[in-house]
Amino acid sequence: MASVTPYLIRAYHQWMEDSGLTPHILVDCSHSSVLVPKQFIQQDRIVLNIAGSATESLVLNDNHIGFKARFSGQSVDVFIPIDSVLSIYAGENGEGMLFEIKDKPLEVEEKPGLTLLD
Repeated sequence: MASVTPYLIRAYHQWMEDSGLTPHILVDCSHSSVLVPKQFIQQDRIVLNIAGSATESLVLNDNHIGFKARFSGQSVDVFIPIDSVLSIYAGENGEGMLFEIKDKPLEVEEKPGLTLLD
């Protein structure tokens, strides 16, 4: 089954933009595919403004968030896997949603076969 997270991110993003609020995401930067300016990462996390006015070529799809943004005056390509988004919230009032952190599934040992004895 498809994850609900990207749908909720898109819905909250649209609601915030329509309401004149500024959508921000909190990202777990320990994910190996996260591409952000490293100097802005604090404690393996970064907060990014994903408002239309702060990004260029914003993509919010089922697998990732991608855009260009300016950091210290330089244009930077940003790539955020959906699994690394911890929350989306409005900068003005904090309204938004936290997302469940999904750990890698634990490998389960195969259970021995049982036989019914009469």
